[in-house]
Amino acid sequence: MLRRTARLTAVWILSCASLAFGWGDDGHFFINRVAVRNIPASMPGFLKAAEDQIVYLAIEPDRWRLPADVALKQAQEPDHYIDLERVSWLSDFPPGRYDFYRLLYEKRAAAKEHADDFLPNRVGLQPYITMEVFERLKVAFREYRCLKRAAAATESAERSAVFYAGWLGHYVGDGSQPLHTTVNYDGWVEVNPRGYRTEPGLHGEFERAFVSRNIKLDDFASMVAAPHRLADPFHDYLKYLQTSHTFVERVYQLDKDGGFQGSGKPEARELVKQRLAAASQMLVDLWFTAWQDSSESDRGCRPPA
Repeated sequence: MLRRTARLTAVWILSCASLAFGWGDDGHFFINRVAVRNIPASMPGFLKAAEDQIVYLAIEPDRWRLPADVALKQAQEPDHYIDLERVSWLSDFPPGRYDFYRLLYEKRAAAKEHADDFLPNRVGLQPYITMEVFERLKVAFREYRCLKRAAAATESAERSAVFYAGWLGHYVGDGSQPLHTTVNYDGWVEVNPRGYRTEPGLHGEFERAFVSRNIKLDDFASMVAAPHRLADPFHDYLKYLQTSHTFVERVYQLDKDGGFQGSGKPEARELVKQRLAAASQMLVDLWFTAWQDSSESDRGCRPPA
């Protein structure tokens, strides 16, 4: 009896974990691979040559979310989402996570009810981890440039850049998934006059099962264009999240209409293709921006002795 209970518990834990993962493995792999294939010739060739490694890294942060790894799971769980409804009062996001924490705690202290909704781990930290990994990539590119100028070996800087590029892809992919931007992430919890689903299950059905059954890389690859340099990566990324958020109710309406059942309805497949393409576009734009921005300053460059 104990063995059967333990087995059922393990199945339940793994099922819950899979429901929380953005886009499932297939979607994340597609996003990173399409982005790599749009890297321009003006960027260093080692990045494009590392396509398979960058694709492998697309789900790396989801490998950190198993319940057995308590410290790791808890430390980075809020990095995968942001509930934009909880910060609708915020006129602008500060660029650093600790300034964001301060604003949230001030709001929590002033709240007369549901104060814990303003805890950072309840709100989510998606834009902050994304910008932090983006800046790590920029530093790795800067080190690569420095080593090249010094005629020194660049392999270590290349490996760092490949890791950060792949890691970054995971969060950009999460940000394109509308249900990673809302309190209604797996069942409608707000006022519900249209009768949307309230029980859990939609999140996994939409991003994992539906994508695996119906979407292929070639379905959206042609929707991704050559990258451009982002003038303001942080605020451009916030706009990207806000755009994703505008599709939340559309996901629930499609679910209500049976759009994600079986092979799905054409409009459901089109929505998924558009969101995957948006992720690949934002990802290659961020890579390109990190490369361009890395040429502007040598501060912090550590050439070999």
